[in-house]
Amino acid sequence: MVSHTENTPETNEPQTRAEADASDSMANRSHNRTLRPQSTTFSDFMLSGWGEETADIRPLESSSYTERRLEELGKRFPGERLVIPAGQAKVRNDDCDYAFRPDTAFAYYTGLGQDYEAGAVLVLNPVAPGSAQAAMGKTHTPVIYLHPRSDQSTQDYYRSAAYGEYWVGRRPGLEGIKTMTGIETADIAGLNDALAKDVGTEEGAIRVRIIRNIDPEITTTVDEIRSANGFGNPDACESDDSKFYEFASEARMIKDEFEINEMRKAIAATHEGFTRMLEALPEARGKERGERILEGRFNANAREQGNAEGYGTIVASGAHAPTLHWMRNTGTINDGELLLIDAGVEVDSLYTADITRTFPTNGKFTPLQRELYSVVLKAQQAGFEAAKVGATYSDIHHACMRVLAEAMHEWGILPVSVEESLSPEGQQHRRWHACGVAHHLGLDVHDCSQARYESYQGAKIEPGMIFTIEPGLYFKENDMLVPEEFRGVGIRIEDDVLMTENGPEWLSIDIPKEIDDVEEWMAQAARK
Repeated sequence: MVSHTENTPETNEPQTRAEADASDSMANRSHNRTLRPQSTTFSDFMLSGWGEETADIRPLESSSYTERRLEELGKRFPGERLVIPAGQAKVRNDDCDYAFRPDTAFAYYTGLGQDYEAGAVLVLNPVAPGSAQAAMGKTHTPVIYLHPRSDQSTQDYYRSAAYGEYWVGRRPGLEGIKTMTGIETADIAGLNDALAKDVGTEEGAIRVRIIRNIDPEITTTVDEIRSANGFGNPDACESDDSKFYEFASEARMIKDEFEINEMRKAIAATHEGFTRMLEALPEARGKERGERILEGRFNANAREQGNAEGYGTIVASGAHAPTLHWMRNTGTINDGELLLIDAGVEVDSLYTADITRTFPTNGKFTPLQRELYSVVLKAQQAGFEAAKVGATYSDIHHACMRVLAEAMHEWGILPVSVEESLSPEGQQHRRWHACGVAHHLGLDVHDCSQARYESYQGAKIEPGMIFTIEPGLYFKENDMLVPEEFRGVGIRIEDDVLMTENGPEWLSIDIPKEIDDVEEWMAQAARK
């Protein structure tokens, strides 16, 4: 990777001892490893001789849906200023960052995906009471604050590694983001004044809420503004912010048409990724770190067909499969084992699939593997049948657990009756399934995670909800309470479900999971 520094000083040569000491401070050490031309002649030369640039920037499809989302948000917090940061790039090591992904709330309310736009902040300003906008029923006017383009007319073009287009390529800038989102934009330089405008506790003044800690610097700025303007109780302010975050999370529980279509795209791309892994399985089997060969195939497909993988890809063979989130993927794939793969493609709009399949590594299930797999498949179907409009979300969990507990009792590994184990005071069956069996899915793989219990597990299922159903069996290699042949076996079957007016729909129905279909899928992939 090319070495970079941010806004390198005009000269590399210190003129005095004091200057030398200052230039060697820890903050400036990064300048020591690179030599850049610093002359005025060079600077002038860099600002001249460039032709016109063109870019095909169009309104995003999501921009047809964000206006309604913003209106609903504004109605919940009338008269208040609402602040939603996109966040900053996260450091991987030293001065190297991970690829930027905006915070989910920012993506939801702006419609921006991919890597748009580090450092940006969405602000909803309350309209004045009695204004023409208020008379039209509007509560807020949204503005996205962001860094202007550092194009070839500015020295930051080549000096700023974060925003300079010499480094990062052409950015859409203020006009481009406005075109893409349909939301007004403004220079980030004016953000602090905009946040502080008219803030106070007196009648007619404005209260500010922020989705906290997405951008610590912006959070600190908002806290300081509130403290300086009469909001002296930080705990009360944080509580207000939490209610804001909670609403933004719960608002995503019912997906609109755009979101449902994006989820279908993500699932189709994920299906392709699984097929590519199966095609590589013969090559990976028996090789050291064979799990990573498959991981690489899936992640390459995710980058080709979408933005990235939606979460850390799990490729867990043999005794790794009972580890719920095995993401080291350092194992060898041995003949005769079961191979658990949990993976999802995140498309450019940032919606992600979440699919798990369990495969026999040699293409054929053994009788024992068939028996265990069939129980998990039966449990998943029970959860699907429990998912009805008006049913309680937690009914899915209880339906899956009953099937698993009954099978464990038949195998003789449950030390109590099925009913005693299923009771809140029992739960012995959870030794082999300590995790949940369903979660909401969308912009986050565990979407709506800041929702209240009564809005999640205790809520009624409604049309437009998208969630997973993913029961499993997890027998650790050293578990002395199960038969020896069970030890080191992990099975999970996970699909994505859309609730419709007519009942649940398997969004991932095209991804094989019946035993015969899985074996045929593997055979076809092996022939390629």
